[in-house]
Amino acid sequence: MASQKRSESEYDTFGVGHSSTSISAALGMAMAAKYKGETDRKVVAVIGDGAMTAGLAFEGMNHAGVADADMLIVLNDNCMGIDPNVGALKEYLTDITTSPTYNKVKDDVWKLLGKLPVGKNFSRAMAHKLTDGLKGMVSSSSNLFEALKLRYFGPIDGHNVAKLVDTLKDLRNIPGPKILHIVTTKGKGYALAEKDQTKWHAPGLFDKITGEIQKKKFDLPQPPKYQDVFGHTIIELAEKNDKIFGITPAMPSGSSLKYMMEKMPDRAFDVGIAEQHAVTVSAGMATQGLKVFCNIYSSFMQRAYDQVVHDVAIQKLPVIFCLDRAGLVGDDGPTHHGCYDIAYFRCIPNMIISSPMNESELRNLMYTAQLESTTIPFVIRYPRGEGMMPEWKTEMKEIKIGTGRKLKEGKDIAILSFGHPGNFAAAAIRELKNDGLNPGHYDLRFAKPLDEALLHEVCQQYEKINYG
Repeated sequence: MASQKRSESEYDTFGVGHSSTSISAALGMAMAAKYKGETDRKVVAVIGDGAMTAGLAFEGMNHAGVADADMLIVLNDNCMGIDPNVGALKEYLTDITTSPTYNKVKDDVWKLLGKLPVGKNFSRAMAHKLTDGLKGMVSSSSNLFEALKLRYFGPIDGHNVAKLVDTLKDLRNIPGPKILHIVTTKGKGYALAEKDQTKWHAPGLFDKITGEIQKKKFDLPQPPKYQDVFGHTIIELAEKNDKIFGITPAMPSGSSLKYMMEKMPDRAFDVGIAEQHAVTVSAGMATQGLKVFCNIYSSFMQRAYDQVVHDVAIQKLPVIFCLDRAGLVGDDGPTHHGCYDIAYFRCIPNMIISSPMNESELRNLMYTAQLESTTIPFVIRYPRGEGMMPEWKTEMKEIKIGTGRKLKEGKDIAILSFGHPGNFAAAAIRELKNDGLNPGHYDLRFAKPLDEALLHEVCQQYEKINYG
């Protein structure tokens, strides 16, 4: 994943990777410029309409309107994040973009003023004043940004480069906080990407002429991705348990909750790029006896840590957190590595923390988590990518919470594993036979509560213990 990194270039002004940070970061820079007397410095934040659904974006705009800092927010409106955008904000921006009354009157005013025998600067100033008035008269949609004391300009065609450049030049001379609304098409210029924007968000290697996406060729059936096992298993469970719901913050494709959203649209929801809201709305549903699977990437869950503590764990609400992309994530990039969730969840009271070694274990943990006997928050963490079992659709069974399992008896040394890395340990153990070594192997399954009986057994039987 391409991202800015301050250590790589002086032009990378702020490190990015997770969405919705640009307005707050830009405002901080603009406030610093004002304090230092750098009156010629121009600060611009570029944000997509999907990223605008996050609470942080609204917090930044709310402050920008009263901070009296000279900054421009460019809102790139293409109705897409990775998946199509959802929520009232999407409808709101569509209303602005498609308001025939407002846009016709605005264009007519600009054309008329361009013909008046007055100076160019005067015409522009008058036009801004008149269009500001028109926004209040004929388009209630523009009131949101104006109410936040952000001067609103647009919408304009973001693909009309000449007009966009002229507009940006004009806005350089208008002080204070302002927002420019541009309308674009994701994948513009490549017909296949325009047609299927979600598929072409990150397609990997492909033939640019034919559009054929290169896939690995295998002679034998391959295991599915963990996210797809989750996506299909939650439907199986929901068909038998009408209390099950699914929640994801703008990642229906990335988490595979899209399958449930298609089949059970009244029980699976994309809440936008709003991890904090995803956790707390799940908690609210749990107070009413529902079993909510809240599926969030491990690194994204860091943004909702306070809600996990105060809104879920302290109240002992049985929300089920499925943490996709746990561990290292390869091409998703360093900002998405899910390396911290075990540590940051273990210190929270009233939490169950688990990780499956394979697809069958994932199904069993999901089954266990939705049982009525599970009365506190339940975390299931699993990695990006494929599992281990081509024949993954196994019968689901309850797992006793806090119990591990002995996979292999050995001597001298024991290997303790947690989650998918246990498969790497098993492969290494097979190789060690050639060296005359015979390690034991134990799958903990739960990081909290730990299986104390199993740990005592291991410590009494083996002189050396390795955890990985």
